[in-house]
Amino acid sequence: MAMDYSDTYLRGILTESKTIAAVGVSTNSIRPSYFVARYLNLKTYRVLPVNPVYAGAALFGEDIYPSMSALPEDIKVDMVDVFRRSDQVVPVVEEAIAELLPRGLKTIWMQIGVVNEEAAAMAEAAGLKVVMNRCPKIEHQRLFGELRMGGFNTGIISSKL
Repeated sequence: MAMDYSDTYLRGILTESKTIAAVGVSTNSIRPSYFVARYLNLKTYRVLPVNPVYAGAALFGEDIYPSMSALPEDIKVDMVDVFRRSDQVVPVVEEAIAELLPRGLKTIWMQIGVVNEEAAAMAEAAGLKVVMNRCPKIEHQRLFGELRMGGFNTGIISSKL
């Protein structure tokens, strides 16, 4: 699978996604998974933390769940953001397909440094969009203008400030 995602593809995912299951998120504020989840939560995404280590605690006003199968059945999850090592992604995708696809799951997003072709093929075969080796926080900032405000050349031309 090619990892050269178009801006239109990424913008579409970030626009249509409203609820994100953050698998492997940490409660430690210096961990990348924490500040990515915090950013997405501040941008009005509902972030559902999933990590068995912290199950029962809360993060950003949401209970932390031990697994995706423990998420309340009435919650529709649009995207799974995977904060796990590449060799641990297949079981995450299998669980996402089994538990969340029937509830409207649309996207599997693997963080920077996370690439698993087998998991990507499984997700695509199930009709899901896939992003690997990218960060939704960085892509959101780049595509929706926040990096420009910091003086970064994002490659996005816009008349908006």
